[in-house]
Amino acid sequence: MTANVDRDTLDEAFRRVRDLDLSLQEQLCTLAETLRRERPEFAAAVDRLVTRLRRYGAGEAAPKIGDSMPSFVLPDESAQKVSLEELLDRGPVAVIFHRGHWCPYCRVNINALMEAHKALPAGAEIVAIMPDRQKFVVGAEIQKMMEGRRPDSPTFQGNSSWILPIPATFVVGQDALIRARFIDPDYRNRMMISNMLAAML
Repeated sequence: MTANVDRDTLDEAFRRVRDLDLSLQEQLCTLAETLRRERPEFAAAVDRLVTRLRRYGAGEAAPKIGDSMPSFVLPDESAQKVSLEELLDRGPVAVIFHRGHWCPYCRVNINALMEAHKALPAGAEIVAIMPDRQKFVVGAEIQKMMEGRRPDSPTFQGNSSWILPIPATFVVGQDALIRARFIDPDYRNRMMISNMLAAML
């Protein structure tokens, strides 16, 4: 019963925020405030996890502005393999790493990115990837709170390690160099859409 209540709370909070006429940052803050009010024990556990991750420099080893973006070949939504080089042949690319489609913060971000797609310069692309090598162990406390929720991490990550990617955005120019980046162990924060679009011009 608790698992269903938790899932329903997350889904309802996402639906309410999704329908608000707010910026991405405002939607994410509203979602975080709603969940902090309705699930204070979970929000407090996330705060403790984020504090630990920041203390140990999680995400700091990710490529920096001016670095080359590591190449990749991954399946797209139709299972066709696509390389970073192919994408860059057409224009700049925003490479965005999400935790998973089950994450309400990722879903809010994905909705904003779908809207942003209309404003992309010619040839530019937004690529969403999950999961990635930049990842963190959720820890026993968060795992216990997530277990029993459907969908659960092992089902969608394909393993039972309870490791999730750190959400991140890298804007890559056609020279394969990173023009802008955003990476934060606190998955409740994401790159501003305006910053992403500005870096793609």
